[in-house]
Amino acid sequence: MVEPMNGDEDHDGSEGEFLLKEISIGGGGGSGGTGGRDVSWRLNFDGFQFSSEHKEKPPRGFHDCLGVLGPEDNVAEYYQQQVEMLEGFTEMDVLAERGFVPRLSEEEKACLARRETLAIRISNIANMILFIAKVYASIKSGSLAIIASTLDSLLDLLSGFILWFTAFSMQTPNPYQYPIGKRRMQPLGILVFASVMATLGLQIILESVRTLASNEKDFNLTREQEQWVVGIMLSVTLVKLVLCIYCRSFTNEIVKAYAQDHFFDVVTNLIGLIAVLLANYISDWMDPVGAIILALYTIRTWSLTVLENVNSLVGKSAAPEYLQKLTYLCWNHHKSIKHIDTVRAYTFGSHYFVEVDIVLPSDMPLQIAHDIGESLQEKLELLPDIERAFVHLDYEFSHKPEHAQTHL
Repeated sequence: MVEPMNGDEDHDGSEGEFLLKEISIGGGGGSGGTGGRDVSWRLNFDGFQFSSEHKEKPPRGFHDCLGVLGPEDNVAEYYQQQVEMLEGFTEMDVLAERGFVPRLSEEEKACLARRETLAIRISNIANMILFIAKVYASIKSGSLAIIASTLDSLLDLLSGFILWFTAFSMQTPNPYQYPIGKRRMQPLGILVFASVMATLGLQIILESVRTLASNEKDFNLTREQEQWVVGIMLSVTLVKLVLCIYCRSFTNEIVKAYAQDHFFDVVTNLIGLIAVLLANYISDWMDPVGAIILALYTIRTWSLTVLENVNSLVGKSAAPEYLQKLTYLCWNHHKSIKHIDTVRAYTFGSHYFVEVDIVLPSDMPLQIAHDIGESLQEKLELLPDIERAFVHLDYEFSHKPEHAQTHL
Protein backbone atom coordinates (compact mmCIF):
# COMPACT_ATOMS: atom_id res chain seq x y z
CA MET A 1 0.00 0.00 0.00
CA VAL A 2 0.97 3.61 -0.34
CA GLU A 3 2.29 4.97 2.92
CA PRO A 4 1.88 8.57 4.13
CA MET A 5 4.97 10.73 3.81
CA ASN A 6 7.44 10.50 6.69
CA GLY A 7 5.29 7.79 8.28
CA ASP A 8 2.77 10.35 9.52
CA GLU A 9 -0.39 8.33 10.12
CA ASP A 10 -2.35 11.49 10.95
CA HIS A 11 -1.69 13.07 7.58
CA ASP A 12 -4.55 15.36 6.59
CA GLY A 13 -4.45 14.41 2.90
CA SER A 14 -3.65 17.88 1.58
CA GLU A 15 -3.96 18.20 -2.18
CA GLY A 16 -1.03 17.46 -4.41
CA GLU A 17 1.45 16.94 -1.58
CA PHE A 18 2.11 13.35 -2.54
CA LEU A 19 2.67 13.91 -6.27
CA LEU A 20 6.32 14.31 -7.20
CA LYS A 21 7.74 13.33 -3.81
CA GLU A 22 6.82 9.65 -4.22
CA ILE A 23 7.38 9.26 -7.96
CA SER A 24 10.06 6.93 -9.22
CA ILE A 25 11.64 7.67 -12.59
CA GLY A 26 12.23 4.64 -14.77
CA GLY A 27 11.52 2.22 -11.93
CA GLY A 28 9.53 -0.05 -14.24
CA GLY A 29 12.39 -0.86 -16.61
CA GLY A 30 12.06 -0.57 -20.35
CA SER A 31 9.94 -3.39 -21.75
CA GLY A 32 6.90 -4.09 -19.60
CA GLY A 33 3.89 -3.57 -21.84
CA THR A 34 5.79 -1.26 -24.19
CA GLY A 35 6.88 -3.63 -26.94
CA GLY A 36 10.56 -3.53 -25.89
CA ARG A 37 10.86 0.24 -26.20
CA ASP A 38 13.00 2.13 -23.71
CA VAL A 39 10.69 4.01 -21.33
CA SER A 40 13.16 4.50 -18.50
CA TRP A 41 12.74 8.27 -18.85
CA ARG A 42 9.07 8.10 -17.91
CA LEU A 43 7.52 8.75 -14.53
CA ASN A 44 5.83 5.63 -13.23
CA PHE A 45 4.27 4.11 -10.13
CA ASP A 46 4.96 0.47 -10.89
CA GLY A 47 6.63 -0.05 -7.52
CA PHE A 48 3.64 1.14 -5.52
CA GLN A 49 0.92 -1.17 -4.26
CA PHE A 50 -2.05 -0.46 -2.04
CA SER A 51 -4.02 -2.97 -0.06
CA SER A 52 -7.62 -3.86 -0.89
CA GLU A 53 -8.87 -2.21 2.30
CA HIS A 54 -7.94 1.19 0.83
CA LYS A 55 -9.35 0.60 -2.65
CA GLU A 56 -12.92 1.23 -1.60
CA LYS A 57 -14.40 4.17 0.22
CA PRO A 58 -14.91 3.46 3.92
CA PRO A 59 -18.51 2.91 5.08
CA ARG A 60 -20.29 5.98 6.33
CA GLY A 61 -21.13 6.05 10.02
CA PHE A 62 -23.63 8.04 12.03
CA HIS A 63 -21.03 10.69 12.85
CA ASP A 64 -20.56 11.29 9.10
CA CYS A 65 -24.21 12.30 8.84
CA LEU A 66 -23.59 14.87 11.56
CA GLY A 67 -20.62 16.29 9.65
CA VAL A 68 -18.10 15.18 12.30
CA LEU A 69 -14.84 13.52 11.22
CA GLY A 70 -12.72 11.50 13.60
CA PRO A 71 -8.97 10.76 13.32
CA GLU A 72 -9.65 7.47 11.50
CA ASP A 73 -11.74 9.34 8.93
CA ASN A 74 -8.85 11.68 8.12
CA VAL A 75 -6.55 8.72 7.51
CA ALA A 76 -9.18 6.95 5.39
CA GLU A 77 -9.76 10.11 3.38
CA TYR A 78 -6.02 10.51 2.82
CA TYR A 79 -5.65 6.95 1.54
CA GLN A 80 -8.70 7.35 -0.67
CA GLN A 81 -7.12 10.43 -2.25
CA GLN A 82 -3.94 8.47 -2.98
CA VAL A 83 -5.90 5.58 -4.50
CA GLU A 84 -7.84 7.95 -6.77
CA MET A 85 -4.62 9.70 -7.78
CA LEU A 86 -2.89 6.43 -8.72
CA GLU A 87 -5.97 5.34 -10.67
CA GLY A 88 -5.86 8.65 -12.54
CA PHE A 89 -2.19 8.12 -13.41
CA THR A 90 -2.98 4.58 -14.58
CA GLU A 91 -5.63 6.04 -16.89
CA MET A 92 -3.03 8.43 -18.32
CA ASP A 93 -0.61 5.52 -18.82
CA VAL A 94 -3.28 3.69 -20.83
CA LEU A 95 -3.75 6.79 -22.99
CA ALA A 96 0.02 7.15 -23.47
CA GLU A 97 0.44 3.50 -24.50
CA ARG A 98 -2.65 2.91 -26.62
CA GLY A 99 -3.10 6.41 -27.99
CA PHE A 100 -6.80 6.44 -27.09
CA VAL A 101 -9.11 6.36 -24.08
CA PRO A 102 -11.43 3.35 -23.87
CA ARG A 103 -14.89 4.78 -24.46
CA LEU A 104 -18.24 3.90 -25.99
CA SER A 105 -18.49 2.70 -29.58
CA GLU A 106 -20.49 4.69 -32.11
CA GLU A 107 -23.39 2.25 -31.76
CA GLU A 108 -23.34 2.56 -27.98
CA LYS A 109 -23.19 6.37 -28.26
CA ALA A 110 -26.23 6.38 -30.57
CA CYS A 111 -28.09 4.10 -28.17
CA LEU A 112 -27.25 6.38 -25.23
CA ALA A 113 -28.34 9.46 -27.20
CA ARG A 114 -31.69 7.80 -27.96
CA ARG A 115 -32.16 6.97 -24.28
CA GLU A 116 -31.35 10.55 -23.27
CA THR A 117 -33.81 11.91 -25.84
CA LEU A 118 -36.47 9.49 -24.57
CA ALA A 119 -35.90 10.64 -20.98
CA ILE A 120 -36.34 14.28 -22.00
CA ARG A 121 -39.51 13.55 -23.96
CA ILE A 122 -41.03 11.49 -21.15
CA SER A 123 -40.24 14.31 -18.71
CA ASN A 124 -41.86 16.93 -20.94
CA ILE A 125 -45.02 14.85 -21.51
CA ALA A 126 -45.27 14.07 -17.79
CA ASN A 127 -44.82 17.75 -16.91
CA MET A 128 -47.70 18.70 -19.21
CA ILE A 129 -50.08 16.05 -17.84
CA LEU A 130 -49.18 16.75 -14.22
CA PHE A 131 -49.59 20.48 -14.74
CA ILE A 132 -53.18 19.94 -15.90
CA ALA A 133 -53.86 17.73 -12.87
CA LYS A 134 -52.45 20.34 -10.47
CA VAL A 135 -54.49 23.12 -12.10
CA TYR A 136 -57.57 21.09 -11.22
CA ALA A 137 -56.30 20.58 -7.65
CA SER A 138 -55.69 24.33 -7.33
CA ILE A 139 -59.25 25.11 -8.48
CA LYS A 140 -60.67 22.53 -6.09
CA SER A 141 -58.71 23.71 -3.04
CA GLY A 142 -57.99 27.41 -3.56
CA SER A 143 -54.80 26.83 -1.55
CA LEU A 144 -51.90 29.26 -1.99
CA ALA A 145 -49.41 26.46 -1.45
CA ILE A 146 -51.04 24.29 -4.13
CA ILE A 147 -51.23 27.27 -6.50
CA ALA A 148 -47.51 27.91 -5.91
CA SER A 149 -46.79 24.28 -6.71
CA THR A 150 -48.92 24.57 -9.86
CA LEU A 151 -47.04 27.65 -11.01
CA ASP A 152 -43.87 25.66 -10.47
CA SER A 153 -45.23 23.00 -12.84
CA LEU A 154 -45.93 25.72 -15.40
CA LEU A 155 -42.29 26.71 -15.17
CA ASP A 156 -41.38 23.05 -15.65
CA LEU A 157 -42.92 23.30 -19.11
CA LEU A 158 -40.99 26.50 -19.76
CA SER A 159 -37.77 24.93 -18.53
CA GLY A 160 -38.36 21.92 -20.75
CA PHE A 161 -38.56 24.20 -23.76
CA ILE A 162 -35.38 26.07 -22.72
CA LEU A 163 -33.38 22.87 -22.18
CA TRP A 164 -34.72 21.32 -25.39
CA PHE A 165 -33.73 24.45 -27.31
CA THR A 166 -30.19 24.38 -25.90
CA ALA A 167 -29.83 20.68 -26.74
CA PHE A 168 -31.11 21.31 -30.27
CA SER A 169 -28.75 24.26 -30.70
CA MET A 170 -25.75 22.19 -29.59
CA GLN A 171 -26.63 19.48 -32.14
CA THR A 172 -26.71 21.91 -35.06
CA PRO A 173 -23.12 23.13 -35.46
CA ASN A 174 -22.25 26.22 -37.46
CA PRO A 175 -18.45 26.32 -37.93
CA TYR A 176 -18.56 29.79 -39.47
CA GLN A 177 -20.52 31.65 -36.78
CA TYR A 178 -19.49 29.35 -33.89
CA PRO A 179 -16.01 28.04 -34.77
CA ILE A 180 -15.45 26.35 -31.38
CA GLY A 181 -18.94 24.88 -31.02
CA LYS A 182 -21.96 25.67 -28.85
CA ARG A 183 -21.24 23.79 -25.63
CA ARG A 184 -21.72 27.03 -23.69
CA MET A 185 -25.41 26.86 -24.63
CA GLN A 186 -25.92 24.13 -22.03
CA PRO A 187 -24.95 26.04 -18.85
CA LEU A 188 -26.47 29.20 -20.32
CA GLY A 189 -29.86 27.47 -20.73
CA ILE A 190 -29.69 26.09 -17.20
CA LEU A 191 -28.74 29.56 -15.95
CA VAL A 192 -31.81 31.17 -17.58
CA PHE A 193 -34.06 28.42 -16.22
CA ALA A 194 -32.69 28.81 -12.68
CA SER A 195 -33.17 32.57 -12.80
CA VAL A 196 -36.83 32.16 -13.75
CA MET A 197 -37.36 29.68 -10.90
CA ALA A 198 -35.84 32.11 -8.38
CA THR A 199 -38.10 34.89 -9.69
CA LEU A 200 -41.13 32.68 -9.11
CA GLY A 201 -40.05 32.20 -5.51
CA LEU A 202 -40.02 35.95 -4.89
CA GLN A 203 -43.52 36.32 -6.35
CA ILE A 204 -44.88 33.56 -4.12
CA ILE A 205 -43.36 35.17 -1.02
CA LEU A 206 -44.97 38.53 -1.83
CA GLU A 207 -48.40 36.97 -2.39
CA SER A 208 -48.16 34.89 0.79
CA VAL A 209 -47.17 37.92 2.90
CA ARG A 210 -50.10 39.84 1.42
CA THR A 211 -52.48 37.01 2.36
CA LEU A 212 -51.15 36.86 5.92
CA ALA A 213 -51.50 40.63 6.33
CA SER A 214 -55.03 40.84 4.87
CA ASN A 215 -56.53 38.26 7.27
CA GLU A 216 -58.86 36.87 4.60
CA LYS A 217 -61.72 34.38 5.09
CA ASP A 218 -61.26 31.01 6.74
CA PHE A 219 -59.64 28.19 4.76
CA ASN A 220 -61.89 25.12 4.67
CA LEU A 221 -62.09 22.07 2.41
CA THR A 222 -65.02 19.70 2.08
CA ARG A 223 -64.44 15.97 2.34
CA GLU A 224 -64.68 15.58 -1.44
CA GLN A 225 -62.26 18.45 -2.09
CA GLU A 226 -59.76 17.02 0.37
CA GLN A 227 -59.88 13.58 -1.28
CA TRP A 228 -59.29 15.09 -4.73
CA VAL A 229 -56.40 17.26 -3.57
CA VAL A 230 -54.68 14.47 -1.61
CA GLY A 231 -55.13 11.96 -4.44
CA ILE A 232 -53.81 14.30 -7.13
CA MET A 233 -50.85 15.58 -5.14
CA LEU A 234 -49.74 12.11 -3.99
CA SER A 235 -50.05 10.76 -7.55
CA VAL A 236 -48.03 13.68 -8.94
CA THR A 237 -45.38 13.19 -6.24
CA LEU A 238 -45.05 9.47 -6.99
CA VAL A 239 -44.68 10.06 -10.73
CA LYS A 240 -42.07 12.77 -10.14
CA LEU A 241 -40.10 10.50 -7.80
CA VAL A 242 -39.96 7.75 -10.44
CA LEU A 243 -38.85 10.26 -13.09
CA CYS A 244 -36.18 11.64 -10.74
CA ILE A 245 -34.67 8.19 -10.18
CA TYR A 246 -34.80 7.46 -13.92
CA CYS A 247 -33.16 10.73 -15.03
CA ARG A 248 -30.43 10.48 -12.40
CA SER A 249 -29.12 7.34 -14.13
CA PHE A 250 -27.77 9.55 -16.97
CA THR A 251 -24.57 11.61 -17.07
CA ASN A 252 -25.85 14.19 -19.59
CA GLU A 253 -26.07 17.58 -17.88
CA ILE A 254 -29.45 18.46 -19.38
CA VAL A 255 -31.02 15.17 -18.27
CA LYS A 256 -29.46 15.69 -14.82
CA ALA A 257 -31.11 19.13 -14.74
CA TYR A 258 -34.45 17.39 -15.34
CA ALA A 259 -33.64 14.99 -12.50
CA GLN A 260 -32.98 17.92 -10.17
CA ASP A 261 -36.23 19.52 -11.27
CA HIS A 262 -38.17 16.31 -10.61
CA PHE A 263 -36.64 15.98 -7.14
CA PHE A 264 -37.50 19.61 -6.45
CA ASP A 265 -41.11 18.89 -7.46
CA VAL A 266 -41.27 15.94 -5.06
CA VAL A 267 -40.28 18.23 -2.19
CA THR A 268 -42.56 21.12 -3.20
CA ASN A 269 -45.57 18.84 -3.75
CA LEU A 270 -45.17 17.35 -0.29
CA ILE A 271 -44.77 20.80 1.28
CA GLY A 272 -47.89 22.03 -0.53
CA LEU A 273 -49.95 19.02 0.51
CA ILE A 274 -48.84 19.21 4.15
CA ALA A 275 -49.57 22.95 4.22
CA VAL A 276 -53.09 22.40 2.86
CA LEU A 277 -53.90 19.69 5.39
CA LEU A 278 -52.51 21.73 8.32
CA ALA A 279 -54.45 24.80 7.19
CA ASN A 280 -57.63 22.72 6.89
CA TYR A 281 -57.37 20.99 10.27
CA ILE A 282 -55.37 23.36 12.48
CA SER A 283 -55.07 27.02 11.38
CA ASP A 284 -55.58 29.10 8.20
CA TRP A 285 -52.20 30.86 8.36
CA MET A 286 -50.33 27.59 7.73
CA ASP A 287 -51.26 27.65 4.04
CA PRO A 288 -49.43 30.93 3.17
CA VAL A 289 -46.60 29.96 5.53
CA GLY A 290 -46.22 26.69 3.62
CA ALA A 291 -46.12 28.69 0.40
CA ILE A 292 -43.36 30.91 1.84
CA ILE A 293 -41.32 27.85 2.87
CA LEU A 294 -41.78 26.42 -0.61
CA ALA A 295 -40.64 29.71 -2.18
CA LEU A 296 -37.55 29.97 0.03
CA TYR A 297 -36.61 26.42 -0.90
CA THR A 298 -37.06 27.35 -4.56
CA ILE A 299 -34.78 30.38 -4.26
CA ARG A 300 -32.08 28.49 -2.36
CA THR A 301 -32.04 25.50 -4.71
CA TRP A 302 -31.84 27.48 -7.92
CA SER A 303 -29.46 30.08 -6.51
CA LEU A 304 -26.97 27.26 -5.94
CA THR A 305 -27.59 26.12 -9.51
CA VAL A 306 -26.89 29.63 -10.79
CA LEU A 307 -23.58 29.81 -8.88
CA GLU A 308 -22.50 26.41 -10.19
CA ASN A 309 -23.16 27.31 -13.82
CA VAL A 310 -21.66 30.79 -13.48
CA ASN A 311 -18.41 29.10 -12.44
CA SER A 312 -18.53 26.95 -15.57
CA LEU A 313 -18.88 30.05 -17.75
CA VAL A 314 -16.26 32.32 -16.19
CA GLY A 315 -13.30 29.95 -16.57
CA LYS A 316 -12.80 28.39 -13.13
CA SER A 317 -9.63 26.30 -12.78
CA ALA A 318 -9.81 22.53 -12.69
CA ALA A 319 -9.13 20.73 -9.42
CA PRO A 320 -5.46 20.18 -8.47
CA GLU A 321 -5.92 16.41 -8.87
CA TYR A 322 -6.96 16.89 -12.49
CA LEU A 323 -3.97 19.15 -13.19
CA GLN A 324 -1.73 16.45 -11.71
CA LYS A 325 -3.08 13.94 -14.22
CA LEU A 326 -2.50 16.32 -17.12
CA THR A 327 1.04 17.10 -15.95
CA TYR A 328 1.79 13.38 -15.65
CA LEU A 329 0.46 12.76 -19.17
CA CYS A 330 2.47 15.63 -20.66
CA TRP A 331 5.75 14.53 -19.08
CA ASN A 332 5.33 10.94 -20.25
CA HIS A 333 4.37 12.01 -23.76
CA HIS A 334 7.85 12.21 -25.29
CA LYS A 335 11.44 11.72 -24.22
CA SER A 336 12.55 15.05 -25.72
CA ILE A 337 10.39 17.14 -23.36
CA LYS A 338 12.88 18.80 -20.99
CA HIS A 339 10.55 20.91 -18.88
CA ILE A 340 6.85 21.55 -18.43
CA ASP A 341 6.46 25.29 -18.01
CA THR A 342 2.70 25.62 -17.61
CA VAL A 343 -0.35 23.38 -17.32
CA ARG A 344 -3.72 25.12 -17.13
CA ALA A 345 -7.24 23.71 -17.35
CA TYR A 346 -10.27 25.93 -16.90
CA THR A 347 -13.97 25.62 -17.52
CA PHE A 348 -15.41 26.89 -20.75
CA GLY A 349 -18.98 25.70 -20.59
CA SER A 350 -19.43 22.11 -19.46
CA HIS A 351 -15.90 21.08 -20.54
CA TYR A 352 -12.31 22.26 -20.05
CA PHE A 353 -9.97 24.29 -22.17
CA VAL A 354 -6.35 23.24 -21.56
CA GLU A 355 -3.17 25.25 -22.10
CA VAL A 356 0.21 23.50 -21.92
CA ASP A 357 3.70 25.01 -22.37
CA ILE A 358 6.45 22.45 -22.92
CA VAL A 359 10.18 23.02 -23.39
CA LEU A 360 12.04 21.16 -26.16
CA PRO A 361 15.75 21.26 -27.15
CA SER A 362 16.65 24.52 -28.88
CA ASP A 363 18.37 22.70 -31.77
CA MET A 364 15.44 20.38 -32.52
CA PRO A 365 14.16 20.63 -36.15
CA LEU A 366 10.83 22.38 -36.53
CA GLN A 367 9.16 19.36 -38.11
CA ILE A 368 9.98 17.08 -35.18
CA ALA A 369 8.98 19.72 -32.60
CA HIS A 370 5.69 20.33 -34.41
CA ASP A 371 4.87 16.61 -34.49
CA ILE A 372 5.55 16.28 -30.74
CA GLY A 373 3.31 19.24 -29.92
CA GLU A 374 0.52 18.21 -32.27
CA SER A 375 0.42 14.63 -31.03
CA LEU A 376 0.27 15.89 -27.43
CA GLN A 377 -2.62 18.18 -28.35
CA GLU A 378 -4.50 15.29 -29.95
CA LYS A 379 -3.81 13.10 -26.95
CA LEU A 380 -5.15 15.70 -24.52
CA GLU A 381 -8.29 16.22 -26.60
CA LEU A 382 -9.03 12.50 -26.36
CA LEU A 383 -9.85 12.98 -22.66
CA PRO A 384 -13.64 13.18 -22.26
CA ASP A 385 -13.62 16.33 -20.09
CA ILE A 386 -11.49 18.38 -22.50
CA GLU A 387 -13.08 20.29 -25.36
CA ARG A 388 -9.93 21.89 -26.76
CA ALA A 389 -6.21 21.82 -25.92
CA PHE A 390 -3.51 24.33 -26.86
CA VAL A 391 0.14 23.24 -26.76
CA HIS A 392 2.85 25.93 -26.86
CA LEU A 393 6.41 24.89 -27.71
CA ASP A 394 9.40 26.74 -26.29
CA TYR A 395 13.17 26.26 -25.96
CA GLU A 396 13.60 27.86 -22.50
CA PHE A 397 11.46 28.58 -19.43
CA SER A 398 13.09 31.67 -17.87
CA HIS A 399 10.90 34.22 -19.69
CA LYS A 400 7.87 36.03 -18.33
CA PRO A 401 4.56 34.10 -18.43
CA GLU A 402 2.68 34.34 -21.72
CA HIS A 403 -0.51 36.44 -21.71
CA ALA A 404 0.55 38.03 -18.42
CA GLN A 405 -1.83 40.96 -18.96
CA THR A 406 -4.82 38.63 -18.55
CA HIS A 407 -4.00 38.27 -14.85
CA LEU A 408 -3.98 41.99 -14.09
